[in-house]
Amino acid sequence: MLKLYNTLTRKKEIFKPLKYDLVRIYTCGPTVYQYAHIGNLRTYIFEDLLKRVLLYNKYKVKHVMNITDVGHLTSDADTGEDKLEVAKKRERRTAWEIAEFYTKAFKEDIKKLDILLPNIWCKATDHIKEQINLIKLLEKKGFTYKTEDGIYFDTSKLRDYGKLARLKKEKLKSGIRIDIKDKKHATDFALWKFSPKDKKRDMEWNSPWGIGFPGWHIECSAMSMKYLGRTFDIHCGGIDHIPIHHTNEIAQSEATTGKKFVNYWLHGEFLVLKDIKMAKSGENFITLNTLIEKSYDPLAYRYLCLTAHYKSPLDFSYESLDSAKSALNRLKNKILELKNKKDNWHNDNALTYEKRFLEYINDDLNVPRALALLWELLDDNNLTMQDKYKLAIKFDKMLGLNLGQAKKEKIPKEIIKLAEEREKSRKLKKWDVSDKLRQEIKHKGYLIEDADSGYIIKKI
Repeated sequence: MLKLYNTLTRKKEIFKPLKYDLVRIYTCGPTVYQYAHIGNLRTYIFEDLLKRVLLYNKYKVKHVMNITDVGHLTSDADTGEDKLEVAKKRERRTAWEIAEFYTKAFKEDIKKLDILLPNIWCKATDHIKEQINLIKLLEKKGFTYKTEDGIYFDTSKLRDYGKLARLKKEKLKSGIRIDIKDKKHATDFALWKFSPKDKKRDMEWNSPWGIGFPGWHIECSAMSMKYLGRTFDIHCGGIDHIPIHHTNEIAQSEATTGKKFVNYWLHGEFLVLKDIKMAKSGENFITLNTLIEKSYDPLAYRYLCLTAHYKSPLDFSYESLDSAKSALNRLKNKILELKNKKDNWHNDNALTYEKRFLEYINDDLNVPRALALLWELLDDNNLTMQDKYKLAIKFDKMLGLNLGQAKKEKIPKEIIKLAEEREKSRKLKKWDVSDKLRQEIKHKGYLIEDADSGYIIKKI
């Protein structure tokens, strides 16, 4: 019985898909004007864990992820420049070239993190027709009005606007949340923005209202409903999407169809650095390539994300990443030790571990407890080595640490030479020299363990 915390109801609920064995999910993808930072990537890892839990429960999953390549402005107040236009000035390339470059970079990042790909990728610029048609429907139903800079959604026409974020519209004052300008209400938002009269944009289209481009929110409504239907099962994103982006998606979608937009809303918490949210505009902007350049396996970062519940903030530091790296290496070594060992019997205790694992991951994706259980079973002397290996590989289908592909690490010649010098010192009972060599080997990222056959070298 899978239970998920629904942001819409603020409680944990038993998950029931609209169709018996099919789950339809929409996840907000990247705005491709810059590399994704590791805070962004934590959200995609959380969504990947959700998808893997659904698959582990034998559901079929139809997963749609968008690529925002137009319309996301520098301010949530519907002011400022399009982020792609800002990047164009920064990099002296066209907005189209920038979108293509950072889309490719994002796809490379999620591949390195072993994130399962969506069934459908959908770019905003490929769905302009659908967005215009959606705005026309809203216009026909009386939810829109025109201002000097675009077509806006009138939130006063929707009785339950803001239900996802529990907004109190009457308490929102102009100038606090947004600059109201010639909008009727502080919460009203842009559906279509007119192009500036004094310059031509790279990305702009003709519409019934004039040349311009779609608002950020309308993109997700148009694309999600095209591929998943007017009502679908799950919509995910980061918690920063709750008060504006997802709130506005609900408003325009339900105003159009008269039906509930999404049954379950799931949101991942922030990755924080020194108590500051990870943001592309701040100095604490760390990409996956930053970690790779510092010799971290991307899956060590994934492991770090597994240690915290998706609804809890995760403090990032290189010390915590070092611990995750060490733990992942120890985990791989244990798997390698078990891989080629066979037992001729099966212990029924293995079934207990399977049951507990399913209970944990089905309790609103309690992955930290599931990960702790994996370590528990690997240390359980009452389980056979074959059972341990099979369970670890089965559990990893959900954890996504690629344990089945673990290989014996090639030890550098320099480390082997130091280990041999240490072994000679031990035989000569030069314990001080032996200890110094051990410490030098450890400083270079390896552990040396004494064994009956001599020694064993392991990467930390």
